[in-house]
Amino acid sequence: MKIDTIYYQRCISALEQAYNLLLKTDKKNIDYDIYRSACVKEFEIILEQSGKLLRKVLKPYLHSSQSVDKLIFKDLFRYAVKHSIMDDESCERWLKYRDNRNNTAHDYGIKFAEETLILLPLFIADAKQLTQIFNHDIER
Repeated sequence: MKIDTIYYQRCISALEQAYNLLLKTDKKNIDYDIYRSACVKEFEIILEQSGKLLRKVLKPYLHSSQSVDKLIFKDLFRYAVKHSIMDDESCERWLKYRDNRNNTAHDYGIKFAEETLILLPLFIADAKQLTQIFNHDIER
């Protein structure tokens, strides 16, 4: 099965670039707000795409594609651990990212954005690692 990760990888690159620009920008400058918003949005997009792509990876491991489609986001990552697609530590970080994302539905303020920014260096690394998992699946 071929999993198309082009959009996913582009989102990771956009996040990485926005984050690097953010780090170089004074917080008083409006550009900081723009880069912060871009980071938060890319974080959200990558998180959602991670679940969608992981769903595709898991389909061969479950008895039907409908059973995979019914899994909630966090269960996708738990099943990935169960089937040795990822390790426990990575899974726990993805669950933490999801919890952070769920908070955006309630708080789009500066405090939330700053909390998300703290997660980004590890999130970017984890997203890149997930890309390798998706690409590895192509070889099966």
